[in-house]
Formats: sequence, structure tokens, C-alpha cells
Amino acid sequence: MRIGFGYDVHQLQDGKAFWLGGIKLNHNKGSVGHSDADVLIHAICDALLGAANLGDIGKHFPNTSPQYKNIDSKILLKKVVELLSAEGYTIGNIDSTVTLEKPKINPHIPEMKKVLANTMNILENDISIKATTNETMGYIGREEGVCAYAIVLINEKK
Repeated sequence: MRIGFGYDVHQLQDGKAFWLGGIKLNHNKGSVGHSDADVLIHAICDALLGAANLGDIGKHFPNTSPQYKNIDSKILLKKVVELLSAEGYTIGNIDSTVTLEKPKINPHIPEMKKVLANTMNILENDISIKATTNETMGYIGREEGVCAYAIVLINEKK
């Protein structure tokens, strides 16, 4: 068994699409990034890559490459899972936290879990997504950004 930790942060901007956990949320602000800027998926990718000692998301999908411009982060996550499988690992479980003031994401968590489980070919019950605010403090509290944390357990295939 190995564990990995991931963190990602993106600036929020008016009029941008807001992708989180593989789904598009209806909100007046969205994440800014080279891809679709799905902060939760990016944190999960980094945690998985780190657990397998395969570097980070920027190593595998550089934000300087036109190939990844506006790419759906679910595609990146699927490729990360394929990399893990090629190295002989399976996913045990994922625990994650998203920090943002608005919108409230608790009503969307079941759909996020379903999409992420399908993308990674794991059980929904193996994915935990929690949400918190920053109590109006800092860049998150001012609704200028969003961040996500993820920790994962991976297992060697038997």
C-alpha cells in the first residue's frame, strides 16, 4: 500500500465555466486554467501520481502544451489511472476536500462521485468528497479562487 497527497488551486473569474469533480456547475464564476481547470480532479491526479512516485500533473500534462489546452480533466484522470495500472497499482480509496465560498457543492457531490467513479473504474463508495468554506477570509473568502486537497491509497496488484 502507498499513500499520496494532492493539492490544486485555481483563480475564479466572472463568465468562465466552472468544472468541479467532472461536472459543470451553474455559477457566475469559473476556474481559470490551461485545461478546463477542474481543481478537484487535478488534486486527485497529483495524489495518485505522487502515491506511485510518478511525478505530478505538470510533468505529464504540461500547461505549455497546446495538446492540453481546454482539455476535459476527466481525460487526464483516465490517463493517470492508466499510468498507475501500467505500474501495477490499483486505487484503494480517495478522500478529498474542496474549499470555496460559493456555490454550495454538497447537493452536487453524489453526481461528482458517480462521474469520478466511472472515469476511474472504481466504486463510488471508494470516493469521499467534502466541502468547506474559508469563513470569508483570504482569496477563497473573497471568492477569488478555489482549492482542493486529496489523499489517496493505492495498492499493488496481486
